[in-house]
Amino acid sequence: MMKPLSYIFYILLFVCILTACGSGQPGSAGPALTLNAPVAVGSPIPGSLAIISPTQANQVTQLARWGKGTLNQVVWEPDGGMLAVASSLGIDFYDEATLQEVRFIQSEASISSIAFSPDGKSVAAGLDDHSVRIWRISDGKLLQTLVGHMDRVIEVAFSPDGRNLVSASLDRSVRIWRVSDGRSLRTLNGLTYGVLSVAFSPDGRILAWGSSDNTVRLWRLSDGNLLSTLQGLSGSVISLAFSPDGETLASGTAAHTIALWQVSNGKLLRTLPRLAGSASSLSFSPNGRLLASGSDDHSVQLWQVADGNLLRTLSGHTGSVLSVGFRADGQTLASGSEDGTIRLWRVSDGSLLSNLGGYQAGLNSLAFSPDGGILAAGSDDGTVRLWRAADGTLLRTLVEKTGRAESVAFSPDGQTLASGTDDNLIRLWRVSDGSLLRVLNKVAYETRIKSVAISQDGQLLAAGVGDGSELIYQLSDGNRLHILEGHASWVESVAFSPDGQTLASGSDDNTVGLWRVSDGGLIRFLEGHTSWVQSVTFSPDGQVLASGSDDNTIRLWRVTDGSLLFTLQGDTGPVESVAFNPNGRILASASSDGTVRLWGIAP
Repeated sequence: MMKPLSYIFYILLFVCILTACGSGQPGSAGPALTLNAPVAVGSPIPGSLAIISPTQANQVTQLARWGKGTLNQVVWEPDGGMLAVASSLGIDFYDEATLQEVRFIQSEASISSIAFSPDGKSVAAGLDDHSVRIWRISDGKLLQTLVGHMDRVIEVAFSPDGRNLVSASLDRSVRIWRVSDGRSLRTLNGLTYGVLSVAFSPDGRILAWGSSDNTVRLWRLSDGNLLSTLQGLSGSVISLAFSPDGETLASGTAAHTIALWQVSNGKLLRTLPRLAGSASSLSFSPNGRLLASGSDDHSVQLWQVADGNLLRTLSGHTGSVLSVGFRADGQTLASGSEDGTIRLWRVSDGSLLSNLGGYQAGLNSLAFSPDGGILAAGSDDGTVRLWRAADGTLLRTLVEKTGRAESVAFSPDGQTLASGTDDNLIRLWRVSDGSLLRVLNKVAYETRIKSVAISQDGQLLAAGVGDGSELIYQLSDGNRLHILEGHASWVESVAFSPDGQTLASGSDDNTVGLWRVSDGGLIRFLEGHTSWVQSVTFSPDGQVLASGSDDNTIRLWRVTDGSLLFTLQGDTGPVESVAFNPNGRILASASSDGTVRLWGIAP
């Protein structure tokens, strides 16, 4: 599963040293920051840092960022000389011949979709912050920011003449923009369900969009009139592609089907043999004879359009294939996957030409070992990774791929790691060699195990589950001691205080709960986050509680009275996990943008 570190991580370390520590009262501006030069890859994290306390909480700043982000889409430049990759951090441009990165455009939010202008001089992107942005590729200059959507923009496409841009959003609308001045020309509404895919016909006259209501709609762009609705599909339409001549439309669904339609009359031409997974991406070859499909069964298929027969299956990815695309000459196919790699295939025989890595699956949970030497993270791909905290070196990968690794926790002696997964079980691992020690079947539950925590004396294990409750178990025998109820939604994270007397919980009801361990009684709820609270952790002295949320922020709370000390901002995606190192000098955050950030303050 794992690739060498040089392929998996591109590490940027930025050290911000505070000139002095002020009073640090909530809301104060704090002293000025001095930005040092980037620390070289592999250099240790600087140690001249003070313990984070309530009076210093507003002076926490980012120390480092590990990771290149999660891969969302791969797109060829019109002439095929460059490959662009949309990620949670921005857009990477690679030279097709050398696979060397030639430019990186950083974005303020995760990018779901990108499209080259027909002349190849600019690139448009749909962002999770509801905006559409257009950059000049030569120098990375931002040309336009298009605002109007009310939810995440999942698809963008230029008209063939390059004058207009179309964007589809989860706000159930499609907008058409004039590229020259960013003016919104038309908004197409009328869907009860979300738009999941969009495509322009080659002549720019027709817009197709696929929906979660299992239909495809064809619109005439000149006046916005609905031409036809393609029905009879068995699942949400998550991918679309027009043939080069514009006569055929391919649609892929979450129900593992691909259909070919005649555009002129909306007639179903054929349904291709059922896939083993969802048809997440589609692309016609330049001559229209082949159709490539990417699937969440980790494979790429090449189909003959004329008869619908499967020509070959390309295997090698270890995660869902999110994007496929033919090079302009039709001889090379690119595929991008959740496994963090981009593979280039020779179309004539299906052989693998190149494998470009560096991206990764989203991170869900994070924990420091008691001695601070190891950082553990649970991932969307079902693995748990162990890194050396000083420099980000990957030590080993724990693989038991039966569910998404939602949470990880070290035992007090650092020899055992617990992981909770969405297959409703808790697993215990030996840290020294990565072997699986045992599975706690006694804690299996009807809903997902969202979080786990071990008390500092090693006696108790807490688990947050999908019905909004928390469970406390005696770790030695697995017997359940308490059920803690009160949250209105799933409990995403649990954490014991250092003295073992308090349990903190983060929930999808946007609150943080504090509970007495002795009897399971509620102390208080902490309110302020505007979205799900994915992770909670106590500082080593138990005075500060950190919470990470889907609102892309980290909040620091005073435990004694529940007051908010400070809000940390900088992640471009939901904060999935937060963890203090043992001396309390560093707070680590893991985000769904594929990065790990370290936050700290100088004395």
